[in-house]
Amino acid sequence: MISASRNLRILLVNKFYRHNGGDCVHFLALEELLRENGCEVAVMAMAHPSNKPLPVGSFEVPAVKIDGSMPEKLRAVARILGNNGIRKSVREAIESFQPDIVHLHNIHSYLSPAVAEEAHKAGIPVVWTLHDYKLICGSYSCLRDGTPCVECLCDSIAILRHRCMKGSLVSSVAAFAESKKWNRGKLQGITDKFICPSEFMCEKMLQGGISSNSLAVLHNFSPVKQRELSGGKRDGVCYVGRLSPEKGLEYLLDAAVSGGWNLTVAGDGPLKAELEDRYGSHANISFVGRLNSDQVAELFSRSQLTVLPSVCFENNPLSVVESLSLGTPVAASRIGGLPELIKDDNGMLFEPWSSESINETVLKMLDTRYDNIAISQNAIREFSSNDYFSKLSSIYRSLLDGSQNLADPENK
Repeated sequence: MISASRNLRILLVNKFYRHNGGDCVHFLALEELLRENGCEVAVMAMAHPSNKPLPVGSFEVPAVKIDGSMPEKLRAVARILGNNGIRKSVREAIESFQPDIVHLHNIHSYLSPAVAEEAHKAGIPVVWTLHDYKLICGSYSCLRDGTPCVECLCDSIAILRHRCMKGSLVSSVAAFAESKKWNRGKLQGITDKFICPSEFMCEKMLQGGISSNSLAVLHNFSPVKQRELSGGKRDGVCYVGRLSPEKGLEYLLDAAVSGGWNLTVAGDGPLKAELEDRYGSHANISFVGRLNSDQVAELFSRSQLTVLPSVCFENNPLSVVESLSLGTPVAASRIGGLPELIKDDNGMLFEPWSSESINETVLKMLDTRYDNIAISQNAIREFSSNDYFSKLSSIYRSLLDGSQNLADPENK
């Protein structure tokens, strides 16, 4: 068995190594948390010009382009199916770093589940934190035509019939091929533990046929350290996140126009130009683009409340966790994992797809006196990084004890 006092060696794997959405922010924060707690950490990520410099001793996988030329797309499909050099890269990383655990995050498309397969072949336990619904939905989001869809749970060709990937038959065929190659049974066989950041996601995975023994629920931790709030006047409403259809931003913006309250929209995404063109002329709506982590924290800290108007099955959004950790109450859609985060003392829920419900809720919250300091203290306690590390390391150790007992002749 591995000594309880020995520092664990963790190979963290994610498609990007940069701040590119909540999954990447969590990945970077987890790397820091593991190092702070004495773990030896190496990173594996795909090469990308926007990546941060990889830490010494980490591993970079050659880039592929999903939306490039036809030869580039074919190379990307080969990567997805476990070819195009990914297996060699994983074997070299394992041989060089000798990890105790391989911990996967967002690996689909640009890397491959072949990472898990190669680690499994080498006898190394695999942990996979799920940031989306790819295991049960070929297009990741369980969303079709702006509303939740779980048709893939009972109809494997639904993704082809509806052209769920970007409305493209070619992209949908590639996603279908990926789902057949890396079906749920195979992924379950090469992954020792799937971590679901919400009870809601865990329930969906169970519905999709993933065994309860393979699942663990572990809410994301807050990247915000305990800090003294300014106590100054807060003003206005903010949204922080991706500007894309599943976020329900049109409902939020229509509500702001109707209600007249000040709204700051921070983020980037495929709807940015369209939303700015349609709503940018309203004096009470400001688009400020993508902000860095310090700017996001400052925006949360000076806002009266945060709104998340999603129309998809949100999991455990970092924007909600961070907002609450900075003492800012949250108004959110009653959908997915969001109700697990919102309580009577830290926010309110509204009905998705309803500008009227958003406006009524926001106006009510703006007229409610919240204890910002208590919200912050409760959130930092609930989403404690120390508690997260304790629970995650228990998962690591339990898998290592089991694998070592099976592999080590001295333990027979």
